[in-house]
Amino acid sequence: MTTPDTSHHRNALVDPFGRTIEYLRLSVTDKCNLRCFYCLPKGFKDFETPANWLTFDEIERVAAAFGELGVHRIRLTGGEPLVRKDLPDLARRISNLPGIDDLSLSTNATLLEQQAEALYAGGIRRINVSLDTMNAEQFSDITGGGRLDEVLRGLDKARQVGFSPIKINMVVMKDTCLDDYQRILEYCMQNNFTLRFIETMPMGAPGRDASDQYMSIEVVRESLEKSYNLLPGLMTGGGPARYYRIDGSDFEVGFITPISQHFCESCNRVRLSVDGTIYLCLGQDDKLELRPLLRDGISDDGLKQAIIDAIARKPERHEFKDKPSQVVRLMSMTGG
Repeated sequence: MTTPDTSHHRNALVDPFGRTIEYLRLSVTDKCNLRCFYCLPKGFKDFETPANWLTFDEIERVAAAFGELGVHRIRLTGGEPLVRKDLPDLARRISNLPGIDDLSLSTNATLLEQQAEALYAGGIRRINVSLDTMNAEQFSDITGGGRLDEVLRGLDKARQVGFSPIKINMVVMKDTCLDDYQRILEYCMQNNFTLRFIETMPMGAPGRDASDQYMSIEVVRESLEKSYNLLPGLMTGGGPARYYRIDGSDFEVGFITPISQHFCESCNRVRLSVDGTIYLCLGQDDKLELRPLLRDGISDDGLKQAIIDAIARKPERHEFKDKPSQVVRLMSMTGG
């Protein structure tokens, strides 16, 4: 290992393909109160033990290291992050770190009604919410018994508190009626939420296979274009969505296509799992286990150098389309 240059670390994370890493998706738990079949199958119990979770002090230390290396966007994810006790306190600690100017949250929103105010006070300003249907019965089927009304109340509370933008992520599936895509679009337009459609990814879920539900996102776009004129959009963010604006309005809808049109050439992120593993690519097994280093007393400079060395191994692209069974991690284990 080379000796780190501690004089400055701004914009230090550039991978072998010239991509600057500026975005960390930070998982605070692999547990969830829902069981979406494409993420956390019903009956799954192989969760990480709490003793192996990074503590808030450890998470703050890792986040600080990433901030000093040039990462300025952090998203809190899971599992379902709102099941982690005292999450607003962790949000406050991260939002106060030098260099971190964008703290956001991914959630299923079932617990958001109760926690929205505390999360906003902790410094979170943007939220992404998973919502795959506006049909209560189908929502229960997809999520293993979840209640749509809890999600809608959580979203309403988030809007009242002032989160902006609020983005709705809808996974595109063959079993979803095409009319439901228009229903959710109309709901988002009425509430000034940004809607993003996401292709199903084969993440190795046992039982009901997510890959069986794959449908090209172009089918959805073509269906929507029968009712709306879609123009190139202007929205920017840390993610890979391609946005379109509904003609005659300010409403924008995004399309995320990891399978049919991968966006690896512009990848700007890595993921940190709840047990302290940095995954360098969602669709590859390249990783760095930070927890042993942290608990063995690694110095701050050593921690930053370990991260720099890991980024130097970041692969060029995933292989979901070429090798759909390659990655056997569940999405909840990797971090959303």
